Amino acid sequence: MIPLEETYIENRVLVQPNDTNNNDTAHGGNVVKWMDEVGAMSAMRFAGETVVTANMESVDFHRPIPRGNAALIKSYVYDAGTTSVSVYLRVFSENPLTAETELTTESHFTYVAIDDDNRPTPVPDLEIDSERAIELRDAANGEH
Repeated sequence: MIPLEETYIENRVLVQPNDTNNNDTAHGGNVVKWMDEVGAMSAMRFAGETVVTANMESVDFHRPIPRGNAALIKSYVYDAGTTSVSVYLRVFSENPLTAETELTTESHFTYVAIDDDNRPTPVPDLEIDSERAIELRDAANGEH
């Protein structure tokens, strides 16, 4: 059993000119790439195995991330199957001068753990025993 809290990862990417679209905000494709990378890290930390992306639910873009702000990506495992891992991802625009954040993007990704032969391999059970773990799982499931 792996505690949910041990899968929690945060990462920041400073949005540079090469990361932006014609509106001088983070290109959506870059945001999804950053989400996929951080989500995979949460899934690998949980599974103890290499993972591959199997599914992305709708990616909801609520607002843009301006050039010069950081994209703050928050990720954790909230459910697990036999070989699959469900990860909840949220991205925030973070002002590097004030640390103010605003939710910009969210989605649920599914990863599959694979062995050395690239075949699906079992993952451990997810432990959701603490009050914080229950809060995180409920947030991922849309229960606030």
